[in-house]
Amino acid sequence: MLQPLNRFLLLQPFWLPTVLFIPLLYALGWLAAVPLTLLGLPAERVSLTGTVLSFVLFLALMHRWVAVRWSAEKPWAALGICRSNPQEQPAPAAALLKGLLIAVGLLTLITSIVLIGGWGNWRGEMSATQLTNAVLLCLGVGFAEELIFRGWLWAELNQMLGSRRGAVAQASIFSLVHTRFNLGLGAMSGLLIGLFLLGLVLARQRQSDRGSLWGCIGLHGGLVAGWFLLQSGLLQLSTNAPAWLVGPGGSAPNPLGGAVGLISLLILLLIQRTAVAKAARPATGARNAS
Repeated sequence: MLQPLNRFLLLQPFWLPTVLFIPLLYALGWLAAVPLTLLGLPAERVSLTGTVLSFVLFLALMHRWVAVRWSAEKPWAALGICRSNPQEQPAPAAALLKGLLIAVGLLTLITSIVLIGGWGNWRGEMSATQLTNAVLLCLGVGFAEELIFRGWLWAELNQMLGSRRGAVAQASIFSLVHTRFNLGLGAMSGLLIGLFLLGLVLARQRQSDRGSLWGCIGLHGGLVAGWFLLQSGLLQLSTNAPAWLVGPGGSAPNPLGGAVGLISLLILLLIQRTAVAKAARPATGARNAS
């Protein structure tokens, strides 16, 4: 098993395993899920089950991938899940909470403008089932997507393109993967830009946390779970709520594509720039001293 895997990981050109990896995982996950229909799995759940199985396989292969491709002795530290330097990196719980608070702040800003402008009503309804789903979304989507995009993909792109170009490339891929192409050109463009900015914000967040991925998980997962709770019963949007505010998508808008979301992400990027510079100073000093 290890010999074929090592051959795949060392394929040339260097970028080829990166390009093939995720499509192969999806194919293997789907092939593993289809036979489960014989055991009673509904056909409409094959895709979701295949995605889950693909991610499980992704987790199982990461240790070998990081060791062979990145020559890292501590794979989960290299991916940002475990602390490589406890003296400099924040504790996972602290970084997660910080990311969640940033997400709450962004959603509170959008919600406040909606309520002040009369484009929605505060209902405040939330069931235990909705709260459970929100927690699962926060931790599940946040952990899985951040491990893939800001953990694995960004590191791969850094080796090929360098840190700055790698950050832009991962944000571009993140945006394209999540954009809804059934929207009009204007709405789709706003969403593409918003998701691209979010990809940059999440990359900056990891930099400011000195490599820890937990702040990204909290921020990303908090936005997904928070908007889910708002739409599920906490907030009732008016039918005439402007797309420039709540974002494109009609009855299922995405606030990242609206003007408030775009401006908020740009401001957050500027704030993070200072935090990243501050986080880099001790490391730079240590390198000079050595």
